[in-house]
Amino acid sequence: MKTRFPLILLVILSLASCSEYQKLLKSQDYEAKWQKANEYYEQGKYSKVIELMDELKTIYKGTERAEQALYMLGNSYFQNKDYFSASNEYQIYYKTFPNGTFVEDCRFMSGKAAYLNAPDPRLSQEGTIQAMDELNVFLEYYPLSDRRAEVEIMLNDLMEKLAYKALLNCQLYYDLGNYMGNNYESCIVTAILALQDFPSSRYRVDLAFLILKSRYAFAQNSYDYLKEERFRQVIDEYYSFVNEFPQSRYQKEAEQLFETAKKHVK
Repeated sequence: MKTRFPLILLVILSLASCSEYQKLLKSQDYEAKWQKANEYYEQGKYSKVIELMDELKTIYKGTERAEQALYMLGNSYFQNKDYFSASNEYQIYYKTFPNGTFVEDCRFMSGKAAYLNAPDPRLSQEGTIQAMDELNVFLEYYPLSDRRAEVEIMLNDLMEKLAYKALLNCQLYYDLGNYMGNNYESCIVTAILALQDFPSSRYRVDLAFLILKSRYAFAQNSYDYLKEERFRQVIDEYYSFVNEFPQSRYQKEAEQLFETAKKHVK
C-alpha cells in the first residue's frame, strides 16, 4: 500500500497539470500564455512551446515579441527534430526581420535544419539542393563567420549525397543494359556529367569504373562491324582509368576487361 500511494499521487498531479495546460490553451490570457511558453522553453518542454508560440506569433505580430516567438518556435521544432518545420520557421524569421537580433543564427539554423532533413539518396534530391542553397546563402551573408567550417562540412556532405545519387542512377542504367534501348550509353553520359559536377567526390573511382564497364558492355553488344572501333574505346578508357586510379579496388576487373578488349582489336 505504501508503494502505491506515491504512484497514485503522481498520477493525480499529472492529470491536474494536463488539465491546467488544456485550460491555458483555451484561454485568451495571452500574457499568461507568453509567460508559460517561456517557462516551458527553459524547461525543454518544446512540444508545449510549439503549441503556444504558434498562436502567439500571430497575436504579437508587429511587436518585439513576434521576433522572439518566431525564434523560439524555430528552436523548439529543431529540438523536437522536426527539421522541416524548423527550417521554415527560421526562414520566416529572417525574411520578416532581416535586421533582427537573431538573423544570423536563423540563417545558419535554417540551413542546418534543412541539412538534417535532406532526403535519402535513393529519393528525389530537391530537399538536398534546397539545403545547399540555404547554406550557400549563409556564406554569402557571413563569409567570415566562425561557423564557416561547419557549413563547409555540411555542404560537402550534401554534395556527396548528390554524387551518390548520380552513381545510383548510373548503376541503374548499367543494370538495365539493352532493355528498351541502349542504357549503356546513358550510363556513360550520366557518369561523365557526374564526374564534371563532382570532381572531388569519394565516388569518383566508382563512376569512372562504370564508364569503363559500360563501354565494354556497349562494345560487346554491338554489331560486328562496329566492335573493333568500340573496343578501342574500351582500351582508351582503361588507360584513362588506371592512370587516375592505379591502385583501385577495381584494378583486377579492369585488367580483365582490358585483356578481352585487346583480343577484338587488330
